[in-house]
Amino acid sequence: MRKIILSILGILLIIGGFFGAQAIIANKKSFKPKAQKVVKTVFTEVVENGTVPIIVPANGNLVAKNRVELYSEVQGVFRKGSKLFKTGERYNRGDVIIRIDASEYAASVQSSKSNLFNQLTSIMPDLRLDYPEFFPKWQDYLTSFDMTKPTPALPEMTSEKEKFFISGRGILTSYYNVKNLEQRLSKYRISAPFSGVLTETLVTEGTLVRAGQKLGEFINTDVYELEVAVSKTFSDLLKVGEKVKLSAMDDATGYEGKVARINGRVDLASQTIKAFIEVKDATLREGMYLEANLDAKQESEAIEVDRTLLLEGDKIFVVRDTILDMIDVKPVYFTDKKVVLKEVPNGTVIVSKPLLGAYAGMAVKVYDEKANTKG
Repeated sequence: MRKIILSILGILLIIGGFFGAQAIIANKKSFKPKAQKVVKTVFTEVVENGTVPIIVPANGNLVAKNRVELYSEVQGVFRKGSKLFKTGERYNRGDVIIRIDASEYAASVQSSKSNLFNQLTSIMPDLRLDYPEFFPKWQDYLTSFDMTKPTPALPEMTSEKEKFFISGRGILTSYYNVKNLEQRLSKYRISAPFSGVLTETLVTEGTLVRAGQKLGEFINTDVYELEVAVSKTFSDLLKVGEKVKLSAMDDATGYEGKVARINGRVDLASQTIKAFIEVKDATLREGMYLEANLDAKQESEAIEVDRTLLLEGDKIFVVRDTILDMIDVKPVYFTDKKVVLKEVPNGTVIVSKPLLGAYAGMAVKVYDEKANTKG
């Protein structure tokens, strides 16, 4: 009896569970999540066409405008001067930079001068007898002849017979031989043509110097030049004397230079023209890397934007009633980061910062700077 009752209860529970499940399934409602529409925020600006300066960037290394490569024209032993022949040593204009031992050569010069003096002395008696009118000036010349000083110029010969007499005695030949030797003797010393500093030295005291050997380099540290390559497009816009702003990459200090020279030839490989900018500043050093901004011209009725905003080479995004659109523009000049555009109507609301995934017809929200500032 008990088993029968338990069996009946089990069957009723199964039947009740079946109908309960059917009721739950019949009353179940499906909820579909609503897709949230994301509206991206864009930064914009209103176009106001104006005059945009076209600035041509260029760069290069400074080189001293006045520089001398020191070469020896004679042979001899390099002797110590008043200052050490070392890099960084400063010399004033006229100071002796290099002195080569010339004692042997100087003796030969003195010998030639003595020979000239003897020749002059020997002609004086004949000159007094044959041409007494010329005797006084030659007597004065002989009296002023100093063996320790450079040979003075010969007296001016005013007549043919005087010239023939002097030349026939070999005076002219001896005189010009002495002057030639004195000229060569002067090459045993090299003096500073201007005030400056030694930037390279290749010999030391006691070295045997040979003719044609390079000894060093000497530069003027007052004036430098910056050689830059400019596109031939702007060749007719650059002018000599035009001021140029210069800056160093690792220094906030600015410098001001001017265009000193412009090469008249276009480089065949790069199609650029070399321009030389002169700059003066006590803090500059040869070899420094500088960037120059050349004011090429003024572009009217134009705007300047980031290059990242230019699409397909000649289009930009604009906002029309919270919807993105694209318009055609005319690029006229490119830099590394900027582009100058024309044919953009005044009052047009353009996108001022790139927007990821942007497309024409996309709904956007314009960034309100005032509202965000207040919040």
